[in-house]
Amino acid sequence: MESARFFDLSYLKMGTALQRKSYDLIRNHRIMEALQDFKPVLIGTIPIDITVWNSDLDIACEVYDLDIFKRKCHENFEKHNGYSFKVETVRGIEVGIANFKIDDMLLEVYGEGRPVAEQYGFRHLLIEAKLLETFGEEFKQQIIKLKSQGIKTEPAFAKLLKIQGDPYEGLLNYNIE
Repeated sequence: MESARFFDLSYLKMGTALQRKSYDLIRNHRIMEALQDFKPVLIGTIPIDITVWNSDLDIACEVYDLDIFKRKCHENFEKHNGYSFKVETVRGIEVGIANFKIDDMLLEVYGEGRPVAEQYGFRHLLIEAKLLETFGEEFKQQIIKLKSQGIKTEPAFAKLLKIQGDPYEGLLNYNIE
């Protein structure tokens, strides 16, 4: 599965009910337009259809000024339920994270100072999509089952693939071929 597919949300229009709902929510609330300065990309479980009851819409952004990102998130999303914004350090890099709810969907907007295609979240998305394509429906259902038991996505993949150590690093280094 090539990465270019994920840069255009139109693939969601032909997907599952949740993917179509996600597409409509993002379009109707102009989420990507609000974040356009940060080259937003939908990542996470919804694009690859391994969702569970509490899955959220994860949007990764390319952000080099967290103050501007915070202000833009505040201007556009503060009115939504549960809005919060925090800055934290992830793998030695300061990132900004906005969380809020629109209708009954949770959203997380993540900003990091590098292109989205280089961020862990996007790289994991590509690897997970390839693994799902390679190992098929039974593997996918096992991932969903682990996730429904409370295991996060990358640790669920690592468990099934018998990856030792840090599941986030291990998944990036997993040889699919």
